[in-house]
Amino acid sequence: MEFLEAITIVPILGIAEDYVFFGEVVISGLLTGVMYSLVALGFVLIFKASGVFNFAQGIMVLFAALTLVGLIDYGVPIWLAIIITMGVMVALAYIIEYLILRHLVNQPDIILFMSTIGLAFFLEGFGELLWGANVKALNIGIPEISMDVGGMLLNSFDIIAAAVGASLVASLALFFQFTPMGRALRAVADDHQAALSIGIPLKTIWVTVWSVAGIVALVAGVMWGAKSGVQFSLSLIAFKALPVLILGGFTSVPGAIIGGLIIGMGEKVAEVYWGPAVGGAIENWFAYMLAMVFLFFRPQGLFGERIIERV
Repeated sequence: MEFLEAITIVPILGIAEDYVFFGEVVISGLLTGVMYSLVALGFVLIFKASGVFNFAQGIMVLFAALTLVGLIDYGVPIWLAIIITMGVMVALAYIIEYLILRHLVNQPDIILFMSTIGLAFFLEGFGELLWGANVKALNIGIPEISMDVGGMLLNSFDIIAAAVGASLVASLALFFQFTPMGRALRAVADDHQAALSIGIPLKTIWVTVWSVAGIVALVAGVMWGAKSGVQFSLSLIAFKALPVLILGGFTSVPGAIIGGLIIGMGEKVAEVYWGPAVGGAIENWFAYMLAMVFLFFRPQGLFGERIIERV
């Protein structure tokens, strides 16, 4: 009798452990997905204000993180370094508007896009000139310990970083939906000249949105830099935001959130459960393959607007 009970209990325990492990993988992927959403949000902000993909957003993440860790290395307290870096990103927004954007009003989108490529190269070189090219550790005081949550072991840093990212994403979503500035941003994205003709201050809109995008880049740079070190490969995280934008839609803040969660969870599950069958490294290309499928069947993304142009 005891033998039969043991045979019955062992499989049940095995199934329970499988479910717990699957829960750990899914939640870990969702927490990473929030961080992807945070990076993608910077792209959405600029795209909503100008209708142009900001190629420099990844470099802005790197530049903000480099500035912060550079100030800390000079002995500036971390809270003051964060405030100063926020000021630097706002000042950068004013400089970009004054030197680039105001001269390109109502120009073809490709010209604005090329200007962001030039901006990316400049910021990368300027950041290296100021702070050097060595990998820098960034300690923001968040401990990395394993936490038992419902029987699942989760990293405390990932939980806190995801909570910070989720709070910022939710705040910006509300800002776009329920404030006059948010509505003005949508109007500017539709037509620069029309927005000017009804009294929307284009200069103020662009400075505001680039400032907010810079602060978002700072938060993303702090979180990713504290996790993996502040290094120039940090700018490559922006490429992972591309599939997020394709899934969610380039004009949708909620889309950036949902797209990030799908990508984060999908690549973790694929790596753990399908990786051994194909030799591993699925996590590196899963997001891009999923984005390619979306481009075939729903190119505007889950929450993007279908654009119909009459010729």
